[in-house]
Amino acid sequence: RVAELIGIERSHRFIFKLIIMRMAFIPLTSSPHHHSLSGFHRTPLTCTSNSTPSSSSSTSRRPLSQPITADSFRHPIDIRATRLLKSLFPIEFLLRNILSIAEYSFYLDNLSSGVLITSTQLPHIHSLLTSACNSLNLKTIPELYIRSNPNPNAYTLAFQGRRPSIVLHSSLIDILSETELQAVLAHELGHLKCEHGVWISMANLLVLITESVGFNMVFIERVKSAVSQWVRSAELSCDRAALIVVKDPMVVVGVMMKLSGGAGGSGVVGKLDVKEYLKQVELYEKESKSTLGWMYRRSMNEGMSTHPLPVQRVKELIKYSESKEYKALLNE
Repeated sequence: RVAELIGIERSHRFIFKLIIMRMAFIPLTSSPHHHSLSGFHRTPLTCTSNSTPSSSSSTSRRPLSQPITADSFRHPIDIRATRLLKSLFPIEFLLRNILSIAEYSFYLDNLSSGVLITSTQLPHIHSLLTSACNSLNLKTIPELYIRSNPNPNAYTLAFQGRRPSIVLHSSLIDILSETELQAVLAHELGHLKCEHGVWISMANLLVLITESVGFNMVFIERVKSAVSQWVRSAELSCDRAALIVVKDPMVVVGVMMKLSGGAGGSGVVGKLDVKEYLKQVELYEKESKSTLGWMYRRSMNEGMSTHPLPVQRVKELIKYSESKEYKALLNE
């Protein structure tokens, strides 16, 4: 119906439907070559005292001061864009119907080719998921699957339909501690909480409509740029969700670091040092202030469209962890 409304030829409508389904998937990282996780990377279960804290740190977490809503942790750009799109409820209704079909296909694919994690199948991972759901005030616990894949990543359809679900690649589990793995789960839950699959699909559909109608190319490029900026901001929102759950920015930074430079079986993952990585982040900030550095930073951001640079995500996360907004959630 949407394809017909915007004038897409009948022979191309199946392809259009696949595009809409694909737009809804939110990976942790963009690709094994240029960082993607809801923006995260993956690494082994153990780490040294110089790396991120172990899972035992989760037992001392304080309760949040108030129930979490999506707007509790959304990035400001994410909030503005979502509120604008929510006013287009007829398109939202159509998209939710399309995504419900995609969700069932996603379910069957994972059921046939993955391993479902439950309270009796890898219960320690399932408990990390249920605890994160409680922290983010998610009423429905999504299904969680492991799929064999050498590229560490995680993704979700980011749509709270009848069967919300998350997929973890086996290589991701291999390189992360349990607390880091929970941070990844919380990042994906952040996408589900915000239903980024719905809103980002709607934004991309509007881009298709502007191209189809024949708007000025300058205007179309500005719309595409705005959507890309929002998509990157959505990743920052979900990094915040991860922090809200694990309550330690160094854990989330450790995930970024491992996804950037860790590899299963390489022997270096457990030796990576978060403090040294933070120095690297500061060095990048300093170097990117030059003219050439600014140009490189801008070109990299535009080239990676769906995810900010890992060092920029770390910088934004540290800034948020020190904000009054975050401390108010923790009742500090």
